[in-house]
Amino acid sequence: MNAVRRLGKTPAELGNTTGVSGSPDILELDDGAFAVIGVDITDRIGDLDVIGARCAPDERVVRIPRNTLTAAKTDIPEG
Repeated sequence: MNAVRRLGKTPAELGNTTGVSGSPDILELDDGAFAVIGVDITDRIGDLDVIGARCAPDERVVRIPRNTLTAAKTDIPEG
């Protein structure tokens, strides 16, 4: 599995990084799926059952800034 491109603007362009540590990002993978780099908030998110969501043991809930997702909107394919 490999990342083939970033969606949206770079974290530096969005002001979402200090350049010292990791940065939030959205990546397209070579199999057509997507990966998200963000802060792991799995243990802090609260009760997901309220909205009908589930997080399996091999999954993590990550937080990305709103501007990371909205900047990627034009790069996300329709289908």
